[in-house]
Amino acid sequence: MALIETPYLLFLGDAPDQLAAKVAQGIKDWRPEFAVGQYRMEGCKADMGLVDMNLATAKAAGCKTLVIGVANRGGIISPAWKKVLVQALEEGFDLASGLHNLLRDEPDLVAVAAACGRQLHDVRVPSVDYPIANGIKRTGKRMLAVGTDCSVGKMYTALCMEREMRERGLKATFRATGQTGILITGDGVPLDAVIADFMAGSIEWLTPDNDADHWDLIEGQGSLFHVSYSGVTLALVHGGQPDALVLCHEPTRPHMRGLPGYTAHSLEALRDVALTLARVGNPACQVVGISVNTQHMPEPEARAYLAKLEAEMGLPATDPFRFGAGKLVDALAAI
Repeated sequence: MALIETPYLLFLGDAPDQLAAKVAQGIKDWRPEFAVGQYRMEGCKADMGLVDMNLATAKAAGCKTLVIGVANRGGIISPAWKKVLVQALEEGFDLASGLHNLLRDEPDLVAVAAACGRQLHDVRVPSVDYPIANGIKRTGKRMLAVGTDCSVGKMYTALCMEREMRERGLKATFRATGQTGILITGDGVPLDAVIADFMAGSIEWLTPDNDADHWDLIEGQGSLFHVSYSGVTLALVHGGQPDALVLCHEPTRPHMRGLPGYTAHSLEALRDVALTLARVGNPACQVVGISVNTQHMPEPEARAYLAKLEAEMGLPATDPFRFGAGKLVDALAAI
């Protein structure tokens, strides 16, 4: 992948809610030095708390790349965005996107980029000929974050754990498997764009043999219980051959993301199903902890909920972004 120039102007477009702009949120939270401002269209209901900028203001502030910070269902470049994207190219910005709908497949954007000498960066494009998974056990250790639903904090869990482990002087590497993680770290596998037969193999490739005391912290995707995206999750479970699973949950949702007819399964169900499937590839796999996204809960309620989970499930529970990942790292160290 060609180098994406920083800093960024984060394009939120007409995102219908905060979660729809999770790509921008991840960049703002984990690479704040890259996030100079945000561009919001009329009707946008997401807000990163950054300065609202138009293209001219952002250019004057030094922004180099307009990053599409929206992750909509299906990964589509909305026709409503096109005027802004074209204008950005004309005013000297490169464009970067992690959508399934590729920038390079849009003739008008390709033509304007060529005329203006600008770059189009599609990060959701596999750049490696991945192998088919062989299931051979690899040296080193691996943790996989699995969730009761999509967008519950699996990436944040792995990133928080990596930061805590490195602060302790432990060997750990965050392994990105989606567009946001790749934009944050500059490397990884865009798993949901990999041909199905090679998905598990791509995760074997991403997490190769390593030192015995090194942990690969694998970013989770989708959910085993999500009828739209369960296949991607299973590829991670089998290709990752995790030694440890961390269960991830967002307790305030009325239904699963994008599926109004489906309520989320329990953490107990996730523990049992994920562990059964993980032990196909690694019979020694253990569930070591619970990560809860409590952003929509007042702190006293969040702490009470975590304490209740610990008592009921016998596992350490925390919101690693809000309260720290120490409990989860302690659990890994105990394996």
